[in-house]
Amino acid sequence: MTNNIHNLARITNDVVIAGGGLAGLFCALKLAPRPVTLISAAPLGQGASSAWAQGGIAAAVADGDTPEAHVADTIAVGGGLVDEAIALGIAREAAPRIHDLLAYGVPFDRDLEGRLAVGREAAHSARRIVHVRGDGAGAAIIAALSETVRRTPSIRLIEGLVAEALLTEDGAVTGLQLREAGNAAAPPVLLAARAVVLATGGIGHLYAATTNPIEASGSGLAIAARAGAVIADPEFVQFHPTAIMVGRDPAPLATEALRGEGATLIDGHGERFMLARHPLAELAPRDIVARGVFAEIAAGRGAFLDARQALGARFAEKFPTVHASCIAAGIDPATQAIPIAPAAHYHMGGIAVDARGRSSIDGLWAGGEVSSTGAHGANRLASNSLLEAVVYAARIADDIAGRAVPSPARLADAAVTPRAGEPDASAVKRLRATMSAHVGVIRDGDGLAEAVRSFAALEREATGIVVRNMATTALLVAAAAWRRHESRGAHFRIDHPSDLPALRQRTMTTLAAAREVAEGLGERPLARIGQPMIA
Repeated sequence: MTNNIHNLARITNDVVIAGGGLAGLFCALKLAPRPVTLISAAPLGQGASSAWAQGGIAAAVADGDTPEAHVADTIAVGGGLVDEAIALGIAREAAPRIHDLLAYGVPFDRDLEGRLAVGREAAHSARRIVHVRGDGAGAAIIAALSETVRRTPSIRLIEGLVAEALLTEDGAVTGLQLREAGNAAAPPVLLAARAVVLATGGIGHLYAATTNPIEASGSGLAIAARAGAVIADPEFVQFHPTAIMVGRDPAPLATEALRGEGATLIDGHGERFMLARHPLAELAPRDIVARGVFAEIAAGRGAFLDARQALGARFAEKFPTVHASCIAAGIDPATQAIPIAPAAHYHMGGIAVDARGRSSIDGLWAGGEVSSTGAHGANRLASNSLLEAVVYAARIADDIAGRAVPSPARLADAAVTPRAGEPDASAVKRLRATMSAHVGVIRDGDGLAEAVRSFAALEREATGIVVRNMATTALLVAAAAWRRHESRGAHFRIDHPSDLPALRQRTMTTLAAAREVAEGLGERPLARIGQPMIA
C-alpha cells in the first residue's frame, strides 16, 4: 500500500528499507507479512539501475552447468579477491531465487520445450544468463516486483523521499533522516527505526559518463560511512565498455549480450582491435575490453560496436531496448556501427557486509550495489549483480525475521539537519569531471592525489547535503585507489601496471581513514610520500 509522508510519524516498529530497486523490493516481499516501510526516491521502476539491466541473471540452471563452474568463472575475472565461499553460496541459491521471481510474475524467456532459455555473456564458460525478451530482464523484473509490492498490504510504500543521513546512538541504528527528493527547501523527515536496510544502489553518477540513473550518486554508501560503517573495496569501479555515445546523460547501454551473439568491436577504419589484446577478444573480461575501447578513443581512432553481420535485420527483434536507443539517436544498428565509449557502470565496493547482509553498525543491513559482499572481487562477472541482489535480499529478510527488533526511542531534535542546501550544479559538474579524469578507466598517482585533495575540500566546505554526500563517496573511492599501488581487476594504474601478491587482499576502510589520506596529501609534497598500505 502507498502512504504519504505524514503517515511516517505513526510508525514505531517497522523494518525500514531505503531503495526501490531489485534488492529493496525483493527484501520487502520476502519479509511479508511482517510490516515494512519501503522508501523510494523515485516512483517505483524509474530510479533503479536494476530496472536498466539488459543482460539478465546469471544462474547455473541449464543441463550440464553447475554452481561450481559458475564460481570458477567468477573467480577467474575477480582479480584474486573473490571470496570463494560467498560466491559459491550465491551460485547455489540461484535456482530457488529464480523460481521466486517466476512466482512473482517475472516472464523469463523459455525455449521451445518450455525450459528456461539461457544466453552467453563475456567470460562465462557456459550459456547461463536468464533473459527476458533478449535485453529487457531488468525492466521486466522491476515491473513485476513493483506490481506485487503495491498490492502487498504489509508493505508501506513511500515514494519521493531520499535518505540523507543515518542516525545512530552508541554504535546502533536509531533511524533515518529523509527529505523530499529534489527539494532542498523541504523540511527533513525523521523516521525512528532499529532495523534499517540500505538498498540505495551504486555510484555511477559520480562520473561524467555513466549508464546509471541519476539516483545512483553514492548517497547510501555516504550516509553509512558518515555514521562510521566499514567500507569495502571502494576503489573497484567497473566501466561498461559499450555505452552508446550519443550525447545523453546517462548514456544508453549496448548490452554485453550483443557481443555474446557475435557483434564485434571495430575502430574508425573498420578494423577489429580486441583480437590483439586478449584471446577471448570481444568476450574478454570487462576491464580489459573497457581499456581497449578507451585506448582506441584516446588514440583518435574511435570505437564502434558492429552488429551488422552478426544480427543485421534481426537486431530489432533480438535486442529491442538497444535498438530503440540507437534509432532515437539516428543510428540504424542493422546497417550502421554504433559509436561507443566506456562508462561507469557498477561498483564492486560498498558497505562491508557479512554473509547475512549485516554491516558493522548494529541494526544496519545492506543489499544490492550499495553493499560489498566479496562475491565480485576486483571485477564483476557479467550478470552476477542481479543474482547477488536477490540472494542477499532473501538472506537479509531471513536474518531480520529471526531477530526481535526493539521499538525505536524518540529521536532527539539535535539529529535534525534543518535545511539541505541547494545543490551546487557547478560543484557537481567539477566532481563528476574529476572522477572521470583521475579516478576512471586508467589512473595514476598524481591524478588520484589531486582528486583526493579536491573531494576532501568539497566534503568540508559543501553547504548542501547532496553535494557533501557525493563528495564523501568520491573521497572514499579516490583515497582507496591512491593507496592501492598496483593494478588489479577494474583498478588500473598506469604508474603501477602490475598486480602485487602482497596486495592480494580486500580493502577494508572507513571515512576517517580516507580523510587521513587527504590530510597527508595536503601536508607533504607528492614526491616525498611513502608507500601506502591497504587499510
